[in-house]
Amino acid sequence: MTRSYRLKRRADTQDDTRQRIVDSAIELHQTIGPAATTFSEIARRANVGRVTVYRHFPDEAALARACSGHYFAMHPAPDPASWVPIADPAERMRAALTDIYAYHRETESMITRALADSRDQAVMVPYHDHWRRAVDVLAAPFGARGRTRILLRAAIGLAIGFDTWRNLVRDQGLDDDQAVLVALRLVSA
Repeated sequence: MTRSYRLKRRADTQDDTRQRIVDSAIELHQTIGPAATTFSEIARRANVGRVTVYRHFPDEAALARACSGHYFAMHPAPDPASWVPIADPAERMRAALTDIYAYHRETESMITRALADSRDQAVMVPYHDHWRRAVDVLAAPFGARGRTRILLRAAIGLAIGFDTWRNLVRDQGLDDDQAVLVALRLVSA
């Protein structure tokens, strides 16, 4: 009996150490970006040795997967399925943009650095796939076909993008409601 208790305690300690490493990496990714984050700095912040970091995560890809999985579990993106019941295309877009822009604001520090450092890395594929699915849901009620559908999807993709939100809010000084209005005009044009 004592042995199983010790094994459980050791597993709990390992899980705690792993989580401290992931949390330290996420903090660094948000502040200095994934490219500037080193295993040495992660180890220092997690209060473990570098070897311990490598024992849990043999390479940067494994660490990136763990960090992105944990981060996006803690900060889930808006669910495009929640907009499907809204039949009117403009109202669906408005509801979606409101949700999406609030999400962009919440995740700004991480996404700014992740896109700058890792936009085309494998770890970002689920992020990009999510927004492609969102475009599908938002384009559907318009019933557009052919070239019009292609242009509509491009406008929606641009409107919901993090870079668009950041430009409208940070560079142009709009609040989220004003940014939603600009994005709606883009899509309706």
